[in-house]
Amino acid sequence: MEMLGKINRFIKSFSFLKAFVLAFSMLIPILISNAVLGDITVGFSIALGVLFCSPTDVPGSLRHKFYGILIAVFLSFCFTFLFGLIGQTNWIIIPVLGIAVFLVSYLSVFGFRASLISFSGLMSIILSFAYDGTKISLINHALLVASGGIWYLILSMSASLLLPKIQTDQLFVSLIEKTAAFLKVRGSLLVCKTNRDELYHKLFKLQTEINEDHESIREIILSKRTNSGFSHRTRRQQLLFSELMDILELAVSNPVNYEEFDKVFKKHTEKIETFKELTFELADQLEHISKVIRKEEKLKPNTKIPEILKDIQRNIDYYTILVGLPKARVGSLMLINLKHYQEKQIQSLIGIERILGNYISNNKIIDIKDANRFITPQDYDFKKLIENFSFKSPIFKHSLRLSIIVIIGFLVGSFFSMQNPYWILITIVVIMRPSYGLTRERSIQRVIGTLIGAAIATAIIFITQNTVVYSVIAISSLLLAFSIIQSNYRNAAIFITLEVVFVYAIIDPNVLSVIKFRIIDTLIGATLAFLANYFLLPAWQFQSIQESFKEAIEANCAFLKQIDIFYHKKGEVPTVYKLSRKEAFLAIGNLNAAFQRMSQDPKSKQKEYAVIYKLITLNNTFLSSLTALGMFIRNNKTTIVPVHFEVIVSHIITRLKLAVALLDDKERLIDIERSEVEIAQKKYEAYFKNLSKQSDKELEEGLEISKEMRAQLKETQLVSEQINWLFNLSEKLISSIKKIKANRENKV
Repeated sequence: MEMLGKINRFIKSFSFLKAFVLAFSMLIPILISNAVLGDITVGFSIALGVLFCSPTDVPGSLRHKFYGILIAVFLSFCFTFLFGLIGQTNWIIIPVLGIAVFLVSYLSVFGFRASLISFSGLMSIILSFAYDGTKISLINHALLVASGGIWYLILSMSASLLLPKIQTDQLFVSLIEKTAAFLKVRGSLLVCKTNRDELYHKLFKLQTEINEDHESIREIILSKRTNSGFSHRTRRQQLLFSELMDILELAVSNPVNYEEFDKVFKKHTEKIETFKELTFELADQLEHISKVIRKEEKLKPNTKIPEILKDIQRNIDYYTILVGLPKARVGSLMLINLKHYQEKQIQSLIGIERILGNYISNNKIIDIKDANRFITPQDYDFKKLIENFSFKSPIFKHSLRLSIIVIIGFLVGSFFSMQNPYWILITIVVIMRPSYGLTRERSIQRVIGTLIGAAIATAIIFITQNTVVYSVIAISSLLLAFSIIQSNYRNAAIFITLEVVFVYAIIDPNVLSVIKFRIIDTLIGATLAFLANYFLLPAWQFQSIQESFKEAIEANCAFLKQIDIFYHKKGEVPTVYKLSRKEAFLAIGNLNAAFQRMSQDPKSKQKEYAVIYKLITLNNTFLSSLTALGMFIRNNKTTIVPVHFEVIVSHIITRLKLAVALLDDKERLIDIERSEVEIAQKKYEAYFKNLSKQSDKELEEGLEISKEMRAQLKETQLVSEQINWLFNLSEKLISSIKKIKANRENKV
């Protein structure tokens, strides 16, 4: 049953739909061409056009998808015609090939979708060498390639308009499942008493992936709002997204200083287990909700959560009695604050259940005029081409490296008279990425997948020579390969090999020779790609991660300023606050992604790994503390902001600016005198002690502590704890950056 469920889930996925549209749009022209003309040449040219444009068909707004595919059509036509024209003249084609590959690859500076358009252009350049001038004229071939792109554009846009749910539902399911995994890691961190580094690594990776899903969903649902206004479905999607954002923000803002937590509850670890249990139960309910969206289960409330909440409250009361006031006050407030945050997550979870149950209780939705501000704009300014035109830019180095290695691959294929030398070039283009780690990983997966696919194909050929069987395998392999190419590249490489081999087997009886050359070409291409990334203009992450640190620190600084402003003004949360929060999350996600790439570099190239890892952790912890502070101020009625809060905040901002200056090698003499901060911290501490004495006095007099007193104690304890923690983190940031600079200067 589980296997059937997975197959059913796979068939209903957006990846399968996209692969089906691709396979259908490639096969129909070939079948019609063969039936009407008795030859597949015309249909094959159209199918090539489909293949060239399909990479640009990724989740996002319909407008971006339309223009992305249209640009890919234009590039495909131009390069097919150009390289078909000069294909037989080596002294011209080699420099033109190098220049064209560099320029097309360099388009990637404009972002993710531009990189996919770039890939479409590169594929059209490489596969232009497959053109056979004896069967069809060049201009007709190029026009048919363009018509194939238009044909795919029509089908893809039609599928998106007729089946809009599939794409957004899959993105929501992916986001919910990753958010659930994030919660479980957070829960594990609470009770982990040994090395937390492995769990932090998981958090960094998950947050990067979650940010990517957030961006895709924002682009889809908010662009719908700005283009077409209200619709019931769009309204529900935005509410669902809002609740998921709140759950993630609460998970990130987990108001726990783990080192302090370990000290306070060293002898009372059993009190923490129930918090972990609640976090895991919330995650399980999110996983249940993802299955509801998939229509695999019916929505049902979680009955365990209220019981665990009662257990948590009993544990807090028991801890307070056992340790006794005033000694238990700090620990009790820590547990109460943590319980408060988890209750907020439960409210968001209930909100999601109401949305799925067609009950909408929240009318506060982003105004149309503000919606566009939350969609991360792509900067298509031509200045980016000039700014990145240097060896400091990873994209520039990758484009130059790719153009050189493509020329080398072309010369190798031509010199040894390979059967299909462009297979070497396809392997290079598909495998090579700006980072070493991803190139290495894809090289290994491509080679293993090709070898397995070749072995399976050889076995089938020895068993049967039936062309009908070959056709079925080729079509099935095409569909499966493009369905899983994003999630499992090795298995996709198996099916791509099977598809290529059996297409050739239908038209060429000497298919074993095709398999042999397929393996040789893949090995040559993978080897060239791997060696190029290691030796030719290598882009090691330790050289470029500094820019990611700067962006993260600046984003955190901007977010802190907005929290400070809101703490003073109070009232409704302004859009500028939400935008600064979003930018901080994205910047930290990008920093985590850069660190993941660094972790994949060779050990010898992971310079200052330990210090960089510490900086990554500090930046993530800084955002976590900032978010906890912001969440508390937003969700609680707060008092007048004390002067000592301002003193500490101003010093934190000063230190963050110094950290950026140090990263920029623009070291400035900035007054970082600690005395003001120490005085402010002592005032905060004295104020808290004074409130504590007042509450103790009320208890001694047999009075119940008033709600106002409880609120003041809670606010003072949490705000002072978070602001002091932020100050300590800002100092550690400077210390770690100075350590990196000192290490590099010593090596020089």
